[in-house]
Amino acid sequence: MHLLMRVRAEVRFTGKVQGVYFRDYARRFAAEVGVVGWVMNMPDGSVDAVFEGEREDIESIVKKLRTEHPAARVDDVKIKWSECEQESDDFEIRYCD
Repeated sequence: MHLLMRVRAEVRFTGKVQGVYFRDYARRFAAEVGVVGWVMNMPDGSVDAVFEGEREDIESIVKKLRTEHPAARVDDVKIKWSECEQESDDFEIRYCD
């Protein structure tokens, strides 16, 4: 029996990830697999995201953002894994103040 465990991934994407609907694609891919969290453009041109769900689903989202986005160019991805905090019930686009 395979026991599924929810995890949290804090992810930073760098490259050509702003101005190409990157956040919308992240929200769409997360909704497809039931992952919750948020995504936000950062002042330095990167995009930060928090994904909470099954690890393989999160890894799938990150892979899709790297390879299936038609206009983005992801140069680097940094992921910090931790225990799920149940921070949200959905996936949202956040905005810097």
